[in-house]
Amino acid sequence: MIDTIVVVVFSIFIMLVGISFSKTGRNLKSFFAGGESVPWFIGGLSLFMSFFSAGTFVVWGAIAYQHGWVAVTIQWTMCIGALITGLYLAPRWKATGNLTAAEFIKARLGSNVQKSYIFIFTIVSVFIKGSVLYSVAKLVSGSLDYPLMQVTVVLGILMISYTAIGGLWAVMVTDILQFVVLTAAVLIILPMVFNEVGGVQGFIDKAPDDFFNLVHGEYTWGFIFAFAIYHIFYIGGNWTFVQRYTSVDSPKSASKVAYLFAGLYILSPVLWMLPPMAYRVINPALSGLDAENAYIMVCKQVLPAGLLGLMLTGMYFSTSASANTALNVVSAVFTNDIYKGSVNPDADDKKLMFVARASSWFFGLLMIVIALGVPYIGGIVEFTLSVGALTGGPLLLPPIWSLFSKRLSGKATIYITLISLSVNVVFKMIIPFIDGYKLSRANEMLVGVLLPFFMLLIYEIVRRKTKVSQDYENYLVYKADKKQAAVAIDDEELQMIKKQNVFGLKMISFSLLFMSVLLLLLAFITSKGNGLVVTIAIVIMFGAIIPWRASRRKAA
Repeated sequence: MIDTIVVVVFSIFIMLVGISFSKTGRNLKSFFAGGESVPWFIGGLSLFMSFFSAGTFVVWGAIAYQHGWVAVTIQWTMCIGALITGLYLAPRWKATGNLTAAEFIKARLGSNVQKSYIFIFTIVSVFIKGSVLYSVAKLVSGSLDYPLMQVTVVLGILMISYTAIGGLWAVMVTDILQFVVLTAAVLIILPMVFNEVGGVQGFIDKAPDDFFNLVHGEYTWGFIFAFAIYHIFYIGGNWTFVQRYTSVDSPKSASKVAYLFAGLYILSPVLWMLPPMAYRVINPALSGLDAENAYIMVCKQVLPAGLLGLMLTGMYFSTSASANTALNVVSAVFTNDIYKGSVNPDADDKKLMFVARASSWFFGLLMIVIALGVPYIGGIVEFTLSVGALTGGPLLLPPIWSLFSKRLSGKATIYITLISLSVNVVFKMIIPFIDGYKLSRANEMLVGVLLPFFMLLIYEIVRRKTKVSQDYENYLVYKADKKQAAVAIDDEELQMIKKQNVFGLKMISFSLLFMSVLLLLLAFITSKGNGLVVTIAIVIMFGAIIPWRASRRKAA
């Protein structure tokens, strides 16, 4: 009962924080891009949480339980992807001056390419985030003994609510709070897990001999190499993350967003993966799909009432961060690039804001429907890795390539994308069905990321005598027209953007303070770990000073 109360109280608080931004979104730029003046450190933390989800605990937690340290090695590839993105890709996205990746694709590669990509991206995003919602619903349902279907629907509606109402700032502020809750929960569980297995040395002595190898089983160095390349594409080109690079004030700030993400992904995988690794020592009997429950089982084993609710809240919040960001981007693409771009170009801000919020609800409800169907699809590990291998390279690499290439045309982009997707589908679904042959995990990922790369490279070599494509010339005209037509932001709009940012920083400060108070109350309820909870609560309380001082500087 205590765990349920903790989950409900934190969830309601997060939703109220999101709703508090309902009047800050005056137009698409403020609703979907924070007025393009979001502080880079907030953008970086938000990017980090947008990448994270309960699926991390389920997918990578299952791998950590079964294979050990390789789960950390896999996640370190995300750090490599972020570093490359910060150096080369994030500043390029910001320099385009576009609100969304879809807007850039239309300008650079043509409306036909944009429409095709929007269609595929929307389907893939909704399916992936539906599976993510399923992951956290499964965790909460299994921990609190509530029916899975009802938990999925309730958590999904809570997740959608503040995204549809508050826009990007609501998503980012709640991302910060979710980061704090999740970090607090992981820091609390680690010492309790090690105490259960006889300390760090006891854990090392009792673990399987190959448990700390950097690679293991089907997760070979070939897979790690392919996954690192995939994450350059994914972190550098996923439309969800591109929005974080375009919502800050400059290309330099866009790079800092990616660098902060990279720094956080050096340490965090170690902290996250140790609990399910330790549970292998406590209970080595899990096999197959049961390994997906390793994380929640270790939480139930070592955490007392109250702290289990805090851990579940962290998992749920991290999932809502990931799904909410996807919702915000899908809604942005639909509103800005489909409705405003094709259906009603003359729509005023009031009409566009209505469409933005309505589309958030539509796509969010669709995610809930898909989440309800995930149990019939198969294991979440297989689903997550396969979708990444199938769609990552074909969808993300060509737009990234077009940031640098003057020769790439829209027609070539369509052919390369469709051929790559088709080959991936043939190897993943058709050939295994016909004769049972199946690519290894490493080869599946390598085909997914390297095939479009080499096709693009060959295209560049073949077209080397062509200085620029017609699509690139059209893009130069578009940029010149856009620059000439740009309207200087009036003083009133500047003041509203400033007011929105100051309000966001104050809400972060207030929320951190409120959260520290809730943790202090929890310290008096829980049966163990009281001192650790109090310490973390005090640290969060002092941390609330940072955004408060930043808001004072912004307001000055």
